[in-house]
Parts: sequence; C-alpha cells; structure tokens
Amino acid sequence: MAVTMKDVAKAANVSAKTVSNALNGYPFMKPDTRQRVLDAVERLAYVPNQSARSLRSGRSRVIGLALPDLRNAYFAELADAVTVAAERRGLTVAISLTKGERQRELDVLHGQHSATYDGLLLNALALCDEDGPLLAGRVPTVLLGDHVLNPPTDHVTMPNVEAARAMTHHLLSQGRRRIAVIGAHEDEVVGSAGLRLEGYRQAHREAGVDIDERLIGYVKRWHRSDGTATMDALLDSGVLIDAVFGLNDMLALGAMRSLQRRGFTIPEDVAVVGFDNLEESRYSLPALTAVDPGVVEIAETALSILERRIVGDDCAPHHVQSAFELAVRESSVNADNALTT
Repeated sequence: MAVTMKDVAKAANVSAKTVSNALNGYPFMKPDTRQRVLDAVERLAYVPNQSARSLRSGRSRVIGLALPDLRNAYFAELADAVTVAAERRGLTVAISLTKGERQRELDVLHGQHSATYDGLLLNALALCDEDGPLLAGRVPTVLLGDHVLNPPTDHVTMPNVEAARAMTHHLLSQGRRRIAVIGAHEDEVVGSAGLRLEGYRQAHREAGVDIDERLIGYVKRWHRSDGTATMDALLDSGVLIDAVFGLNDMLALGAMRSLQRRGFTIPEDVAVVGFDNLEESRYSLPALTAVDPGVVEIAETALSILERRIVGDDCAPHHVQSAFELAVRESSVNADNALTT
C-alpha cells in the first residue's frame, strides 16, 4: 500500500499538519522538527500527491533557476547545489539558459513559463538599473551573482574583491612578483571580472608591488580554450611571468595546459591559481589552488530567502555574501606545503 502523510507523521512523532507544514516550506518551524519529518519522508519513500497539494495551496512547488552559461562549470555546480537544496525542501527546479542576453532574462521574469513558478533564482548579466522595477514580476525573485540592480532586491553573491585579494596575497607571499591575470574584461567594474581584478590590484598596492599592465590578459569568455589562447599570447609577447591567476578555474586550467605544453614546470617555474574550486580542479596535475566561494552556502541562502518571500515575508531586501576559503594545492606551492587537498 502507498505510504500516507499519516504514516510519515507517526514515524516522525508529529501531527499530519506538521508534516504538511514541513513539506510546504512553512518558515516558523524548529529546524530539528523539520529535519525529523524530512528524514521520515526519505526513510518511508513518501511521495506527496503534488496535484492535490497544488490545488489546495495555490502553489506549484516549482522554482525557476535562470543561468547564463551551462558550459561554465561553475554554473553547472551551482545548479547541482540548488537542486539538492531544493529537493530537501520538497521543491522542483526548472532550469533556464539565458546566455546573458537581456531579452532572455526578461522572458524568464515575465514570459509564459514564469506563471508556473512559485519563485525564481536569477543570475542576471544583461539587465541594467532601468530594468530593476521589472524584477517585481509575477513571482518572488532572488538575484544571484554580482549584478546589483536598483531599486534593491534580494541578492546573494560571493566576496569577489576580498577573495581575489587574499589569493593574490597568497601568491605574493610565495615570492611571486610577476603575476599574470587571465580573464579581465575591458572597462568592466561591477561584474565578476572587474571585482576580482580590483582584488588583485588591492593586494599589490598593499604589498607595495607595482603591476605591469602587460600581465593582464583580457578575454571575451571564461572557458578553458580562452585560458589557453590568452596564456599563449602572453608567453608569445615575451613578458616575464612567475605566476598566473585565472579569474575562474577553467581559465586557470587552460593556462596550465599552455604552460605545460611549452615546457614550464608548475609551480617551480610558474605558480597557477584559480577561482571557483571546481571538483575537476582537485584532480588536475598538479591539483589547482583555487578560491572556494561557498557555492553550497550560496544555494542554501538563496533558497531560504526565496522561501520566505514565497510565503509573503515583506521585510527589507537581503544582500548576503558567502564566506570563502583558499584551497591551497600543489599548483602554487610545493606538494609538501599544500594546505588543502
């Protein structure tokens, strides 16, 4: 026989109403009670009648996740973290690809599919301040990433400047003085590239080390091939380099390919670091030192805020930054001195 809500309530030693509240994201519930219910749901393999629940509550239990580029492994790992966190809350995630295009971002906010969502997580790249009022669309929306819009809305991001500054200080502390940057965008200030480049510059100023502007490699995209091509161009230019900071892990991995192909030893000749701490970066040869920006924390925080908005919380907009760590591996220090594996 099919497992019922009453069976779950009995197994969790709570009322059926408490089970319903836990599955519907009711915010005013003790975390241990919610977890006890969710554990019972998993243990009994309880499957709620989604159609009946939607009719009663007026909610679909579906949220949208709009991302610019799934070829970028960071966004793939973010999508996985959001999906895992959503499943624990009894939510289904519908993923949309915007390609960083304004019209696609607007379609996610106001198109026909938006009416089927209870809420939306949007990593916007193309929207501008004039588009800010459009975020008050059909469903509650939480922004992800570095693009901040006015008027203010809920926003979860990572400390790009601080993390990039800390990583650059790590390289400077190893005696590196010719640190190339791969991934800068022309004239960008507030996006990920601009913020991380600012952290790089701040660290040099604080250390009293001049920056050779020839060490800054500009790109259009943040893919492995761009890292390889930009590293090749820097090496061909003859500029002296003793370290490389890829503004994401894929750029750093592409740069490593270029350096190794040309006979450089990492980290003895050139140290290489990245930003994102992708799973594959732990298994490169050598393993890549990277900023860990707390992608799981970003997913959990964004969903918690979105849940509150879905049930009608009208408090002031949240602006939250995740914590970060430096995962120091063999690509920037000798293997015996690596701090994190």
